[in-house]
Amino acid sequence: MDALDRVVKPKTKRAKRFLEKREPKLNENTKNAMLIRGGNANLTVTEVLKDIYAVKKPFAVMYKRKNISRPFEDQTSLEFFSKKSDCSLFLFGSHNKKRPNNLIIGRMFDYHVLDMIELGVEKFVSLKEIKNSKCPEGTKPMLIFAGDTFDVNEEYRRLKSLLIDFFRGPTVPSIRLAGLEYVLHFTAGHGKIYMRSYKVLLKKSGCKIPRIELEEMGPSLDLVMRRTHLASDDLYKLSMKQPKGLKPKKKKNISHDALGTTYGQIHMQKQDLSKLQTRKMKGLRKRPTKKSAEGGEATPKK
Repeated sequence: MDALDRVVKPKTKRAKRFLEKREPKLNENTKNAMLIRGGNANLTVTEVLKDIYAVKKPFAVMYKRKNISRPFEDQTSLEFFSKKSDCSLFLFGSHNKKRPNNLIIGRMFDYHVLDMIELGVEKFVSLKEIKNSKCPEGTKPMLIFAGDTFDVNEEYRRLKSLLIDFFRGPTVPSIRLAGLEYVLHFTAGHGKIYMRSYKVLLKKSGCKIPRIELEEMGPSLDLVMRRTHLASDDLYKLSMKQPKGLKPKKKKNISHDALGTTYGQIHMQKQDLSKLQTRKMKGLRKRPTKKSAEGGEATPKK
């Protein structure tokens, strides 16, 4: 049995807090990514991993030592590193004659590989080569996907979901206009995926709404898809399943139409119309009847 799989009772409060952080939660923490160099990684692959680590910080772990591993043949080493560093995303870089400048991006489910896509780097421009101002560390990027291939092809659709998971960053309750300063643009066309990153510049426009300009910041990648390892539909649905605590409670007697208008149905008890308050008029006012002195009968007023 692996040492990480053993059930160990914590002996200190620090160990107890450490295990509580790894327990399943209704609102999960921001996903962390681990970046791993293969045993034969060259300078280009190493620079790509360093730049993506700079973009992903502080939600990333960089393994500086080379690790001899082949994810498409044996996934045990990736699962071990995932348990050790508590990371559900990974990026593995390698280089050989058959697959030069190779990147493998993937994600985990229950510390097992769920999806894995192999990409080849055909062109790379690093952060250092572009002499412009950079965004501060931890900036949440805006993701833009262009190209019909991301919606038509199943492999590209899964790649889009994987890239969103990898670069989305933390969930924020509100957005500040000045904080929207980083754009990651992915374009699919002619069998390639073009990754570009820009810094948003807000300039004066003479009105309240500023004029927006994009300045290339780096890194810049031209990628081509090679091999894929996709999860089955049942396993993919299981990984997307939400706990019952997050599902909104169904409200009775409320419906919505196609335009989003909310309609409510109210149930009321039967009203007693004899006690209904009507408009007060002198003609409708009740008056006491006069009794005749002789017969004692009431005579109506003419």
